Amino acid sequence: MRQEKQIILTARILSVLFTPFYLPIIGLIALFSFSYLSIFPWLYKLQVLIMVYLFTILMPTFMISLYRRYQGWNLIELGHREKRMVPYVISIVCYFTCIYVMDKLHMPHFMSSIVVAALMVQISCALINVWWKISEHTAAIGGMGGALFAFAEYLGFNPVWWLCLIFIVAGLVGTSRMILRQHSLSQVVGGFWVGFVSAALAIFLL
Repeated sequence: MRQEKQIILTARILSVLFTPFYLPIIGLIALFSFSYLSIFPWLYKLQVLIMVYLFTILMPTFMISLYRRYQGWNLIELGHREKRMVPYVISIVCYFTCIYVMDKLHMPHFMSSIVVAALMVQISCALINVWWKISEHTAAIGGMGGALFAFAEYLGFNPVWWLCLIFIVAGLVGTSRMILRQHSLSQVVGGFWVGFVSAALAIFLL
C-alpha cells in the first residue's frame, strides 16, 4: 500500500513538473543557450522569458483555474474529454496574443517560431479532442522533440543525444499519466507523435 502511494505521488510530481505549458519557455532557454541567440544581452533574454512566461504559463493557468472553480470541477473532472475544449481555447488565445506581441516588438524569427510551434501543438490537440482524447502532456514533450529535430536541420547540429533524453522523459511522463488513469497507452503515444509532427511542421513551414 505504501509503495503504491509513493508511485502515485511520483506520477503526480512528474505531471506537475512537465506541464504542457512549459514547452515555449524550455524551447527559448535552449535557443538562448545553444544558438546564435546566446549573443543577446542577458537582460534582454530575461525580459523575453518573463513575457513568454506571462502569456504561455501564468495567464492560461490562472484563467483555466478560474474556469474550473466557476464550474465546480476538480482536476480529474477537468481532464474529461468533453470538458477540455474551453481550456484549450483559453490557452490558444493566450498563445496567439503572445505571438502578436512578439511580432509587434519585432523579435527574431526563431523566438516567435517556438511559440508558434507550441500553438500548433495546442490547436492539433484541441481538434483531435473533439472525437478522441489524447495526452497533452506527451504532446508537449513530443513538441519539444519535433522542434529540436527542425532546429537541428536549420542550425546543423546532431540532436541524437537530446532526442534520446526527450524520449526518456516522454516515457516517464506518459507512464505517470497512465498510472494516474488519465490516459491509455494509445492516447499517450498518439499525443507524443501529434506534438512531434505539429511542432516540426510549424518550424519547417515558417
